[in-house]
Amino acid sequence: MQQTFEAWITPIMIGGLILFMGFIIWDLARKSNAGRFGTIMLFVVLGAGILGYILKVVITWILERGGSV
Repeated sequence: MQQTFEAWITPIMIGGLILFMGFIIWDLARKSNAGRFGTIMLFVVLGAGILGYILKVVITWILERGGSV
């Protein structure tokens, strides 16, 4: 039962954390009056870490399936 709970709650909580970090980036851009270009750059630069994590999860999943896409 605990493994099932962990298998479901972990992706949900990580997804929530990613959404919260997106809100933090947006709030940072708004409070600093970054403008359109500055907001885009904040999302690109700070969002790259989130993208890296998502790519790591996808690559790990592919490798665990045997390497075939």
